Amino acid sequence: MRRRYLDNIRFSVVILVVIYHVFYMYNAEGVEGGPGPFWANEPSKYSQPWDVVQYLLYPWFMMILFLISGISSRLYLDGRSEKEYLKSRTRKLLVPSTVGVLFFGWIQGWVNMSLLGVFEKIPAETPKPMMFLIMTLSGTGVLWFLHLLWLFSLTLYFLRKFEKGKLYRLAGKLPFLGVVSLGVVLWLFAQVLNAPVIICYRFGVYGAAFFLGYYVFARQEIVDKLSRYWTTLAVACVAFFIPYCNEYFGENFAADPAFISPLSVGFAWLAILTILGVSNKYFNFENAVTTWLKNRSFGLYVFHYLGISALALVASRCCANLPVILVYVLTGAAGFAVGYGLNAIVSRTPFLRWALLGVKAEK
Repeated sequence: MRRRYLDNIRFSVVILVVIYHVFYMYNAEGVEGGPGPFWANEPSKYSQPWDVVQYLLYPWFMMILFLISGISSRLYLDGRSEKEYLKSRTRKLLVPSTVGVLFFGWIQGWVNMSLLGVFEKIPAETPKPMMFLIMTLSGTGVLWFLHLLWLFSLTLYFLRKFEKGKLYRLAGKLPFLGVVSLGVVLWLFAQVLNAPVIICYRFGVYGAAFFLGYYVFARQEIVDKLSRYWTTLAVACVAFFIPYCNEYFGENFAADPAFISPLSVGFAWLAILTILGVSNKYFNFENAVTTWLKNRSFGLYVFHYLGISALALVASRCCANLPVILVYVLTGAAGFAVGYGLNAIVSRTPFLRWALLGVKAEK
C-alpha cells in the first residue's frame, strides 16, 4: 500500500524550499547568494525580524527530504533488485545533476555571478571555454541535494550486500523513547564530514538522516508511534526552537556553530518526528490537488531558484525603491511561475526531460 503521507510531505517541503529561498535571497544574516538585506547599514540584528522564517525552516527541511528518500528507497527495494534501484537512482539523480548542469547550469550560473558581482572580478582575458565552465559550476545550485542523495544511494547499494537486513529487523524493536533518542545520533553525525567551503555538502548529518529513514522510519509501526504522541513532540519542538532562535538569530544559520548546535539539531529532529506523526495521522490521502502537486514537485525543486534569483537581480538593479513586501511577493511568484513553467516545457521535450528531470526516455 502506497504511503501517501510521504508524497504529501515531499511536495509540501519543496514548496517551503521555494518560500525559504525568497527570504534567503534578501537575508540580513550574511548568508551569501543574493543581493542581501534591504537596509545594508542597519546595525541591529533585528532589522529584518521576518528572517525568523529561515531559522524556522533551514534546520530540518532538507534533512527530512533525505530521511523520506531513505524510506522511499526501502519501499522501492522491497519489490525490486539492487541493480534496478541503482539504475533508477542514477537516471533520476546523477543525470540531472551532471548532464543537466551542462545544458541548464550556465544560465543559473550567469544569474548567480551577476548577483554577486563576480564578473567584475574575473580578468577580461579569461578564455570563453573557461568562463563557460565557471558559470556552469556556479549554476549547480540546488542540485547539490541530488549529488548527496546519489552517493547515499550508491552506499546503500553496497551496504545491503553485507548487512543482510539485520539493522532493519533490529529497528522494529525500538520503543518510542528510543526513536526520539536517535536525535543524539543525528547530532553526533552533524559534527563530522562537513565540506569546508561548500557548506551544504554535509555528508554526516544528511547521510545519517537518509539511513535512519531506510532502517528505522520505513517501518510503518515506528511512524504510527509518532502519530500517537505528536502533540508531545510538537510541544518539545517549540521548546527547542525558542532558545535556538534566541541564541542564534542574527547569525549565519546555515554555518557552524549554529547549524550543528544541540539546539538546532534537537529542534530539527523533533520537527521531523512531529511532521511524520501528524502527516501519517491526518494527511495520508490523495486527491486531484495532491496528485498535481506531487507530479510537479521535482521540477519545481530543480527550476524554482532560477526564477527567484533572476527576479532578485532585476529588483536589485532596476527596482530598488519598491516596497519590501512587494519585492517578496514578486520574488515568490517568479519562483513558482518559472519552476512550474519550465517543468511543463521540459517534461514535454524528449531529450531535456531525461537530461534535466531524469525522466526515462520513451521507446
